[in-house]
Amino acid sequence: MVFTIDSTTDEIIAGLDLLDKVVVVTGASGGLGAETARAIASTGATVVLVGRSAKKLEARRSEIIESTGNASVHLQIVDLADLESVRSGADELLRSFASIDVLINNAGIMACPLERTLQGFESQMGVNHIAHFVFTNRLLEALKSATGARIVVLTSGAHKIASVDLDDMNWEIREYDKWEAYGASKTANALFATELNRRFSSEGITVNCVHPGVIMTDLSRSLTEDDFTSVATEGMKFKTVECGAATSVWAAVSPQLEGQGGYYLEDCHVGVELPASHMLAGYCGYALDNVLAKQLWQKTEKLLATIRIF
Repeated sequence: MVFTIDSTTDEIIAGLDLLDKVVVVTGASGGLGAETARAIASTGATVVLVGRSAKKLEARRSEIIESTGNASVHLQIVDLADLESVRSGADELLRSFASIDVLINNAGIMACPLERTLQGFESQMGVNHIAHFVFTNRLLEALKSATGARIVVLTSGAHKIASVDLDDMNWEIREYDKWEAYGASKTANALFATELNRRFSSEGITVNCVHPGVIMTDLSRSLTEDDFTSVATEGMKFKTVECGAATSVWAAVSPQLEGQGGYYLEDCHVGVELPASHMLAGYCGYALDNVLAKQLWQKTEKLLATIRIF
């Protein structure tokens, strides 16, 4: 089966039986995360919805159970802007599940005004990269316990806006630019996936990053009309949520990607390296650069060491 930009989540999961799998999805209370969770739950898998709002998660859980008939849908409250919450939430999951087959790091924020997380990190880098760095590392033992575990890290074509400035990841030196900060956080996501795959593929964990495409979800809630105009590109195609989540689901459960990691995935295929001027497709080389990926990992560890979280 060949999947395309127009493929939907239901097409990806058609015929799959994942009754014995445990799948964790961050940012599952709405948008792409909710659709990803719904589609995977429909295969019979045990799905854990991760988010910060118990009310929203409860509502989403009820909807998923009603639509799929799968009652094995669980909730985990985690506030990605608070690393203590991230750590405690991951530890609760470890107490509940001896093994985790798939982790989908879907949650994120986009192009926000300058804000700081509870521990003082610039919010986009803090939520999109640093929180998922902590969450994923806390869950590694459960992932290692599974057979052929997968990690999916959501990135974006917006990584082409900016690479990561390792000397000023926290925007303490430069004048803040919300789009550059977002682009840098999405580059960090791709680099994190690259280094994760390098470190743990030999232990049976494969990791890919996913660009879902352009979808109107709550992720864009902080954007103005001028913001949309500034980033609009000729030929840009808006996807439905079902199409936007398809690549995440493909990366998470498709037999086509069994044992395969280290890729930038988009539109249900493996992306290719293209110049930054090609905003609609492909990835910049720095996003999957092995040297930069290792440097980012080490820098993130140092930042976390200063607050004794990691």
